[in-house]
Amino acid sequence: MTSAAPHIQERILVVDDEPDIVALVAYHLAKTNYRVSTASNGTDALSIARQERPSLLVLDLMLPGMSGFDVLEHIRAEESTRHIAVLMLTARKEEQDRIRGLSLGADDYLTKPFSPQELVLRVGAILRRTSGSSETPADLLQIGAIRIDRAAHRVAVENDEVELTPTEYKLLITLAERRGRVQARGHLLETVWEAAPDIQTRTVDMHIQRLRTKLGEAGDLIETVRGFGYRMRGASAR
Repeated sequence: MTSAAPHIQERILVVDDEPDIVALVAYHLAKTNYRVSTASNGTDALSIARQERPSLLVLDLMLPGMSGFDVLEHIRAEESTRHIAVLMLTARKEEQDRIRGLSLGADDYLTKPFSPQELVLRVGAILRRTSGSSETPADLLQIGAIRIDRAAHRVAVENDEVELTPTEYKLLITLAERRGRVQARGHLLETVWEAAPDIQTRTVDMHIQRLRTKLGEAGDLIETVRGFGYRMRGASAR
């Protein structure tokens, strides 16, 4: 089963210091009609990201000089780049590295060796959820102090804008649109992460924790249902 071709304007930045890996990833992404830029170190990656504003970074962890973690921190900290999706691609398989990458705001984490076809599918899945098209007709969604503008992809709490990663935004939308109903971790994996093979339920918990922190006191609207998953309380919603 082949996925539908992406919009040609979607640009992917591939960051890796191994030329063979860069060539392999770039070839398969270009074959799927993405526009591909490449960088072999973190400094160049940040420069290109600021100039080109790609839709997504395929980012290696072990880079010369500046690590992939450092690049990710800069990407998420800067206004001009914080909305760029990030897929970590690395030979480091330790759980602590996966946890650190996801905690810093990575949208997905794929380890080497990898299937190029799986990488392309994961890129497509990330971009589909970050495009955030909603089936609900109303563009504005208000739940307690949380206000979500679906048309503009903006979230505010008490009129103060909250900066979310694309995955955090999709997770919030999913909970908000189904407020009052328990969302099992497995269901959230299918809906938000599109059930990538090695994504674990702990990934959901970590993103929920980050989302609650960013929402401040309004994060209490996201309830933990022990043994099942999470629920957004249906407080004064419209």
